[in-house]
Amino acid sequence: MQPADLAAVWLTLKLASLVTLLLLLLGTPLAWWLARTRSRLKNAVVAVVALPLVLPPTVLGFYLLLAMGPDGPLGRLGGLFGLGTLAFTFPGLVIASVLYSMPFVVQPLQNAFEAIGERPLEVAATLRAGPWDSFWSVVMPLARPGFVTGAILGFAHTIGEFGVVLMIGGNIPDRTRVVSVQIYDHVEAMEYAQAHWLAGGMLVFSFLVLLALYTLYPQSMRGVRR
Repeated sequence: MQPADLAAVWLTLKLASLVTLLLLLLGTPLAWWLARTRSRLKNAVVAVVALPLVLPPTVLGFYLLLAMGPDGPLGRLGGLFGLGTLAFTFPGLVIASVLYSMPFVVQPLQNAFEAIGERPLEVAATLRAGPWDSFWSVVMPLARPGFVTGAILGFAHTIGEFGVVLMIGGNIPDRTRVVSVQIYDHVEAMEYAQAHWLAGGMLVFSFLVLLALYTLYPQSMRGVRR
């Protein structure tokens, strides 16, 4: 592979790792709330989280581009702190990827939390375990398949993004050019041999990820839809 290909691979792995970490941090309390709440707002929140599953990536990318631009709320907020606009930057890619991959982490976690039921928590309460202790000692071990599924799906989905990252990040070498955009560049230049190396690697990676998940955690995958 060419140096530009290796740079795109490294940037993609960096982006996917950071996004997966943020998704687990943000998605865990959200999924826990969705699994436990009886609020009338639940269905609305579920619909908002699941929007990236049905929206064309360019639609989400377009509105995020407006929000991160110099006249958008996020762009103005960045300007107040001297950070400039988020569009066409790596932090902008991170924010867009978190939003775009959110359902692939929240849904498996919510399914895992709902599958636990009330009984284990009631038993923990009789042993004088507080809510925080119950969550870490009871919920986390029982929901481990959901965490593994969500982390792997979030990581894999971020690696495979194209429309959103192209809209938000553009095509800047070493800054926003990820693997999917690099493949597009090779195809545009009719460099099919180089495109084959990257596209074939993505294909094998995606197949192995799904095969492992459907083999190890088939129940966790039942609630994930695209």
